[in-house]
Amino acid sequence: MLSKKLVLVLVTALAPAVWGSTYLATTMFLPEGRPLLAAVLRALPAGLLLLALSRKLPRGSWWWKSWVLGMLNIGVFFALLFVAAYRLPGGVAAIVGGAQPLLVALLASRVLQERLTAVRLAAGMAGVFGVALIVLQSQGRLDMLGLTAAFGGTVSMAAGTVLAKKWGQPRGASGQPVSPLATTAWQLIAGGASLAVLLALVEGLPDQPLTGPNVLAYAYLSVAGTALAYWCWFRGLARLPAGAAAFLGLLSPVVAIVLGWAAMGQVLGPWQLVGVAVVLASVIAGVGMKGWGHDTGKEHSGPAGAGDACARRPELCAAPGGGVRRRAHR
Repeated sequence: MLSKKLVLVLVTALAPAVWGSTYLATTMFLPEGRPLLAAVLRALPAGLLLLALSRKLPRGSWWWKSWVLGMLNIGVFFALLFVAAYRLPGGVAAIVGGAQPLLVALLASRVLQERLTAVRLAAGMAGVFGVALIVLQSQGRLDMLGLTAAFGGTVSMAAGTVLAKKWGQPRGASGQPVSPLATTAWQLIAGGASLAVLLALVEGLPDQPLTGPNVLAYAYLSVAGTALAYWCWFRGLARLPAGAAAFLGLLSPVVAIVLGWAAMGQVLGPWQLVGVAVVLASVIAGVGMKGWGHDTGKEHSGPAGAGDACARRPELCAAPGGGVRRRAHR
């Protein structure tokens, strides 16, 4: 029988696995040149769905905290993610996303006073190298705007991950921790509503009606790729050591390249297969369930460092959203 820790890891890993399909869905089924529309239709309906299920609103300082986290983890991240997805050939954004464990490690060492270990530092660098082996085999012209968007999204999500861990889970009127279902809803609504304003000012509504495949793709990205996946992710971030969630995020490019091979006929070269093996080894080394602490699996309602077992562990963090893609139509 699977241990509770392993089940928790597998459920959390579902999030980056689903995120790995983001680029495929974007390039094959969504309208061209509508990144903000995609971001809004992904975030806002998902947030409203989770709010209807949780039926809980923020209290006190969590109104502004939810907005800050929503902008970092959803609003800014989604907008830049879709810009990168539309403009970068071959999933080059995945290389930048693969550096998230190392970036968050630096932020966490300053904000959360977390030390780094050689094992996780080496695993983080190996993860970047493995992702590079996966995506650098693709041919195509690099786009500076796309690269800038990918880097900006990585920084935004890294900052959001560190802040989410620092602030922990809020408490309700009864004094009990609020479930990740509610806090995920707050972030999605805050980020999605801000994106809707930007959509109205910059992109506007589409001129042509959406097709059936467009609607199905938006529904998939919103329900599975956002509502379900982000609930799994924030639930795992609240219960796991942050470093475990960090390296699980590297699964996105692996899933993405497998989907590209299966659905779009992309050829997997030997170096790409080596890259997949390196990334998987990096994830296993980075997750390392040994010595997590006895309270793993319980939600941490306070900031990291206050009775939080994972705060006593060396941590790296990563953000979701990395993927490997190729333009379906050039």
